[in-house]
Amino acid sequence: MSVTTSSVRPGLLGGVGWRALNALQLLFTLTWTSVLICFALLLLVLCGGRRHLPLRMASRVWAPGLLGGAGARLDLEGFEAIDFSRPYIVVANHQSMIDICALFRALPMPMRFVLKQELARVPFVGAYARAMGMVFIERQSARAAARRLHDAAAIFNEGHSLCAFPEGTRSRDGRVGAFKGGVFKLAIETGIPILPIAIEGSGFVLPAAGFKVRPGRIRLRVGTPIATTGLQPGDRQQLARRSQQVIIDLQRHGQSMDCPPPRP
Repeated sequence: MSVTTSSVRPGLLGGVGWRALNALQLLFTLTWTSVLICFALLLLVLCGGRRHLPLRMASRVWAPGLLGGAGARLDLEGFEAIDFSRPYIVVANHQSMIDICALFRALPMPMRFVLKQELARVPFVGAYARAMGMVFIERQSARAAARRLHDAAAIFNEGHSLCAFPEGTRSRDGRVGAFKGGVFKLAIETGIPILPIAIEGSGFVLPAAGFKVRPGRIRLRVGTPIATTGLQPGDRQQLARRSQQVIIDLQRHGQSMDCPPPRP
């Protein structure tokens, strides 16, 4: 699968040209997101509160639009071997805000994200995320975060998956940081398998700092699901380290295939 909608090359524009183009892209991003959130919330009402269609709108309309507006091409590897009829706890490394678009587009099932509590206060985005049942956690309070994640177990009863970035923040140099144990504790408690995904190239398309978009390729490589049945709560850090290493290995494999490194 690939999404290609921009023919603008980084070398064709000077600094002023890129700033002007990025300003237009930012305006498009804000407008596209606001309009589609309004449609999604209306659709939620028309569907009687059922979230399946509004969530699919994010993957089939919103995410492709933003990826296309950024000139990003999405390459998927290994996804054909995964049984997406069952729920997973998806864990991925985090380089850019556009990672959310890439995962929404790549994964063919309804999915909720674990988000920072600060996003709940962002106009439109916070309202949409709350209505869609996204999970907000307070990074400064491990106990409150654990409680929120425990309450999120109902997501799996609906057959939906949960996606988290267990590094807790975006990497500025592409290296995968240590994984926090919260979602892995949830995986052990529920018996839901971990689905590891390595993301490469998103930090080049949209760096962690600022809004400096450049067209490029984003590759998502998925690993074999990691079973969690039979594990004990005390195994969560070991499970976190294992998942981190799987993603590092997947990322190293992808780096041999010309994905550019994140821009500083």
